Amino acid sequence: MDERISPVHTSLPDIDLVLEGGGVRGIGHVGALSVLEEQGYRWVNIAGTSAGAFVASLLAANYSAKELYEIMRNEVDFHRFAQDKGLDNFFLVEGLHLLMQGGLHTGSYIQSFMREKLLAAKPKPISTFGDLIVPGREEEPKDSMHRYRLTVVASDISQGLLLRLPQDMLKFGQDPDKLEVALAVRMSASIPFFFLPMKQRRQDGKNDLVVDGALLSNFPVGIFDVPGKPHHPTLGLELVDNAPGIGESWPIHATGNILEIGQALISTMTSAHDRLYMDNATFVRTIAIPVEGISGTKFDLTEQEAEKLYQNGRKAAQDFLSTWDFEAYKAVYRSDRPHTGRRQQLHEEMKRLVPA
Repeated sequence: MDERISPVHTSLPDIDLVLEGGGVRGIGHVGALSVLEEQGYRWVNIAGTSAGAFVASLLAANYSAKELYEIMRNEVDFHRFAQDKGLDNFFLVEGLHLLMQGGLHTGSYIQSFMREKLLAAKPKPISTFGDLIVPGREEEPKDSMHRYRLTVVASDISQGLLLRLPQDMLKFGQDPDKLEVALAVRMSASIPFFFLPMKQRRQDGKNDLVVDGALLSNFPVGIFDVPGKPHHPTLGLELVDNAPGIGESWPIHATGNILEIGQALISTMTSAHDRLYMDNATFVRTIAIPVEGISGTKFDLTEQEAEKLYQNGRKAAQDFLSTWDFEAYKAVYRSDRPHTGRRQQLHEEMKRLVPA
């Protein structure tokens, strides 16, 4: 947090959160959040991409992890993500959507479900980002990353820009306070080819196409970082697939026709970020939640798979908290002292393990 911004709380359990996208696997986030909640942590600023934005918006509206678990398990109809009302299995219409508008499904269920839950939030209903201004920060500039309790990440493919919503609505000449939260989540969850891209009108009257934030930044852990030592940490929740063991291979996607190619592109986009190099400063503050091969677009998720993801999230958070030390993190990664790179650390470890 910027030293110029008075902290909302001064106690250590305050944290900022960044939730990675990952489709239906987002229930793993809820498992990790339940452990953080049990340990007394409180969220100040929260950011999310795609499914991470779905969970993050409900957190920002004061839903508890327990309530989120019930919503994800018993209220979200994952099948509706891939079936537009009145068009179930009507492949001709879906094909026309793909060819003419760039996506198979409208994604309207995501927006309507999110709107319903946000308006039912306690102690007050949430509609726009103006309802999510952090108390005491009303005078912060509207492009500040700390003014709003929630930041949603999306991708503007017309201009090739990462969008931080609501802050970047200023680029379109619009008031960030007035952006509907459910609409922002729908923008962030617009998986290319699977959901129709969203249109955002520029000041010159032309429309930009906005899609899934994962296209440009699925895991922007540093989104709330500022120079100097922070008053409280930012923790990242990441959904990861372990690399195959010796003799195993990455899963092979069928690519024999346009629909299979589209599915392969979607799967690659939503999982490739899991395999990218992560520097030490990011890795040490990341709760990595194994997804064990479950696809982000597996909308027929079984109860057993949902429970597995939830429990994996709980265990990942427990393991992380057993060694996490915020003061040590600041001393090593948020000071002027140079720190050893990962390669050098690994080389030194190899030498230490080899007998002289």
